[in-house]
Amino acid sequence: MELDTDKIDQAVLALLSLGRHEGYRVWKSLDWEVMNRLHEKGYITDPVSKARSVLLTEEGAQESERLLRELFGRPSRR
Repeated sequence: MELDTDKIDQAVLALLSLGRHEGYRVWKSLDWEVMNRLHEKGYITDPVSKARSVLLTEEGAQESERLLRELFGRPSRR
């Protein structure tokens, strides 16, 4: 089976928003290839460092929150 890496990247970016702290800082304990692609797309700072976390860019933070709602959100109950 061939995997759609864009869909994987979207899901990982959405999940990164769950671990946000100190503003845009997120833990980088996810697949390195995905983290590198997210960096190449401009959503996070360079994951290649000794730090255990990366920063979401402003665009990355907005897209992360949007994808979290879109991929995993439930409709509001009234």
